[in-house]
Amino acid sequence: MKDRTRGGTRWRRFAVVMVPGVAASAAVGVAVAQGALAASFSVSGQQFKVQAGKMVGEDFVQYGALDQNSKGAHPVAVVGVNHATINNLCQSVVVPVPGIGDVTMKLTAGDKEAVDAKQLYIDAEALKADAQFEDIDIGVSVDDTLKGKGAGKGPGPHAGDKYVPGSFAQQAKRVTFTDAKQRAWATTAGTFTLKGLKMKVGFGKDECFKDSELD
Repeated sequence: MKDRTRGGTRWRRFAVVMVPGVAASAAVGVAVAQGALAASFSVSGQQFKVQAGKMVGEDFVQYGALDQNSKGAHPVAVVGVNHATINNLCQSVVVPVPGIGDVTMKLTAGDKEAVDAKQLYIDAEALKADAQFEDIDIGVSVDDTLKGKGAGKGPGPHAGDKYVPGSFAQQAKRVTFTDAKQRAWATTAGTFTLKGLKMKVGFGKDECFKDSELD
């Protein structure tokens, strides 16, 4: 599993390492249904898509949580990093408007100078990418992922997230995602600096990528 010549661990598709995280999300869902936990995050009724040509994250953590909207609860795998640089970022959301049809808002940035984010958390339902991890631990307790706390390497769980104490998580000193595509319910960051930001709103679907590209 270890690629010592590169000092990291490679997976062709991040879905390989996401599988345990999705299972952890399902466990959180059961706990919420039984009344043991409240849902962690209130989100809108629309998912959105995020695409990045390359993202390099320092101090990585991933764990299961649950987002909530008026239609119910949604299990997610939360990806968090203390600091990230992102090239060729695209974000799109499609909003169905009664009597009009679909309206798309699309943001792009980082084509010339990288987007910079600190304390970045993404609540992802699906993610596909080429990935490389450096100094990774799989199967640690989510409670022990805060850097500086014992063997913690990541930013720890996001403030306000509700999760099963001691549940599955993974952490790494550094992660690189290439050609990353994800469908998400929420993104939060302490700071999010976007150079060359462009926004476009128009009728119809003009998303960053098609759903079939996540297969």
